[in-house]
Amino acid sequence: MPWDEGLVNSLVYDTPDPSEGRVLGYVSAIREALDIAMELDPSVLVLGQGVDDPGSMFGTTKGLHVKYGRHRVFDTPLSEEGMMGVSTGAAMNGMRPVYMHNRPDFILLAMNQLVTHAAKFHFMDNGQTNVPMVVWAAIGRGWGSGAQHSQAIQGLLLGVPGLRIVMPSTPFDAKGLMMAAIADNNPVLIFEHRWLMKKEGIVPEGAYKVPIGKGIYRRRGGDLTIVGSSHALELALSAASRLAAEGIEAEVIDLRTIKPLDLGIN
Repeated sequence: MPWDEGLVNSLVYDTPDPSEGRVLGYVSAIREALDIAMELDPSVLVLGQGVDDPGSMFGTTKGLHVKYGRHRVFDTPLSEEGMMGVSTGAAMNGMRPVYMHNRPDFILLAMNQLVTHAAKFHFMDNGQTNVPMVVWAAIGRGWGSGAQHSQAIQGLLLGVPGLRIVMPSTPFDAKGLMMAAIADNNPVLIFEHRWLMKKEGIVPEGAYKVPIGKGIYRRRGGDLTIVGSSHALELALSAASRLAAEGIEAEVIDLRTIKPLDLGIN
């Protein structure tokens, strides 16, 4: 079956059925996870360029600075390396910072602190020090993004010991994985795809966690396996539907976490 360039723009997301539970948007699910985590644990901080402005990081941090104060939700200077170092130090001393980067391109400016320090301290002192912090960014092209604001750098970080990398595909997972990442005692990077930001899904109220490192079947089939994460799952499910029309049944696996990789999904 030839690749259809129009497939990317012709995807039809399933409309969630309200009878199955509460329907919530992707962005609201992330914001709710941050809100609940901050309410449950006073050691959780949210920082990043513009987390308290009207745009509020795609809307994911909207109003949190009003609810929790600017000592817990605050804008940061254009010094990514320095602020990653601040986040690392805070995490080593009992805080749980969530450093919002907007775009992964800006994480490249903080690679030394992230890769050389945050990811390594736990190994360097024989496990005595944890670095429980979350680094969040949104991948995917959009209006005005250009070559320097639309990169997906998760592949560059796969070989770094000590880092965990999460890539949700649904509002349910976006909330549950954010809560799991905040509670994790390791540095966790979350890469959202901006094309998922307008998606809605069934999201329970209250606190829950989706386990890091555990994939899930999105479709069962016996002829071949398609594996992916994030927005690629929409492409995979669309391709599986088209294959089914030709008599080929494909199973689709959503990794949800690309590091550590779930090799035992069943």
